[in-house]
Amino acid sequence: MRWGKTSYGPSRETATRATCSSGEASLFEVNIRYIGGLLSAFYLTGEEVFRIKAIKLGEKLLPAFDTPTGIPKGVVNFKSGSNRSWGWAMAGSSSILAEFGSLHLEFLHLTQLSGNQVFAEKVRNIRKVLRDIDKPFGLYPNFLSPVSGNWMQHHVSVGGLGDSFYEYLIKSWLMSAKTDMEAKDMYYEALEAIETHLLNVSPGGLTYIAEWRGGILDHKMGHLACFSGGMIALGAEDAKEEKRAHYRELAAQITKTCHESYARSDTKLGPEAFWFNSGREAVATQTSESYYILRPEVVESYMYLWRQTHDSIYREWGWEVVKALEKYCRTEAGFSGIQDVYSKVPDHDNKQQTFFLAETLKYLYLLFSEDDMLSLEDWVFNTEAHPLPVSHSDSSGGGGA
Repeated sequence: MRWGKTSYGPSRETATRATCSSGEASLFEVNIRYIGGLLSAFYLTGEEVFRIKAIKLGEKLLPAFDTPTGIPKGVVNFKSGSNRSWGWAMAGSSSILAEFGSLHLEFLHLTQLSGNQVFAEKVRNIRKVLRDIDKPFGLYPNFLSPVSGNWMQHHVSVGGLGDSFYEYLIKSWLMSAKTDMEAKDMYYEALEAIETHLLNVSPGGLTYIAEWRGGILDHKMGHLACFSGGMIALGAEDAKEEKRAHYRELAAQITKTCHESYARSDTKLGPEAFWFNSGREAVATQTSESYYILRPEVVESYMYLWRQTHDSIYREWGWEVVKALEKYCRTEAGFSGIQDVYSKVPDHDNKQQTFFLAETLKYLYLLFSEDDMLSLEDWVFNTEAHPLPVSHSDSSGGGGA
């Protein structure tokens, strides 16, 4: 492993000086971006400051869990220790599946590095609530009340609001050195429900995962859902033997569909969401969904499919993205999102999202690297692409441990 052994002095100095804000913060974003990044920096460099800062920041998030069910609310106030749900989440009554369901990897490492069991206890309780709750057709809706523990709306999405929950199930299994059987079982059960109720094939032969609203399907995929090809490929090896080849093919077909959303645009970059209706396939149908903000999910799947198959098509597709980024997104000061992927002269949005550096460029780099660069046998990426090591200690175990 060669990653992280070069110059990191400025990052260490920044972490040493950093202090927590006294205002409100997103539980989800602080966890995946800051705690995930600090944990990764510690494991890659061995610098104690990163471990200490990660633990202190994790402690700041604990008030989010002060609810009747233990399901955390989405916002925590670092000064007062109060919490609240997002106002847009069912009028402030709900927690979001992708948010409270994407804490497991980081919190288990916080327990491992601190010796404080509270972090592991918090996420194991979340797992228990989700395991025991009734699920419509085996599906996990996106909105859950942290007060009653009931689903608040039957909207199911593998894209925004739901996405990383599913990812963290299979990655919890892998990070535990394949001992977290509960995570494994929940993942494959969820995947079977998704395949039964959400998976579709368009008239043109493109495989996609629709969104489900109380039994009615929206025949679209968000860019965020394009991580799923890589996720399914990552989990194919540990499926039942009779399902492994099927999941590998499913992963390839979903990734091909996401590539088509890029290939069918003038810029060869993909829109925020694309539809399958009215004779149009894998294209955005309204200008409000035609933008590209440097998202990583498509190249993420290319990387996983390359690592699993070594099919050169994934590197070819990745290089198409590199060329498009260089042509349409590079500016004098960095890289910018674009407002319309279907314009040959798109306007910039003048924003370089942090996930462009953390994820998009990292996955492209890994796509063109040797397999031993952050080997998937030894590392699991959190949903912000921060690598965490596969753990062999009891403190990283799964449900019931």
